[in-house]
Amino acid sequence: MVVSSWHYHPPAGPVDDNDDIRNFTSLDVMKKRASTKKGIACRFTCKFVLNEKTILEYVAEDSYVIDLEDVIDRTELLTMIRNSFSKFKEKFELRKLNTVLYNRSIRPLAESKIDLDAILPLLV
Repeated sequence: MVVSSWHYHPPAGPVDDNDDIRNFTSLDVMKKRASTKKGIACRFTCKFVLNEKTILEYVAEDSYVIDLEDVIDRTELLTMIRNSFSKFKEKFELRKLNTVLYNRSIRPLAESKIDLDAILPLLV
């Protein structure tokens, strides 16, 4: 997992546990291809927002490389995405300690919203 962006903008005033800090996470999947390998890159973007102002924009990417002859099914693909998201959360947990988000977490991955059928052709 490579963190490509960590833009932290501390709020002007103090933040307490009752403040409504919302977070949104998105997933982008890109095809990767070489002469003897295929794969995907999963890029997660998470924004934490307080009073319509972004406190943190965090982006990280994880890649999977697979032999050309290997066939990936929906279950394996979902496992790959889950593993990448787990790494994404882990990096956040380590870096958040120096922010006002030290007691906040990233929302769980909304797996039902991931269109696996649209991603699987990237691995053919």
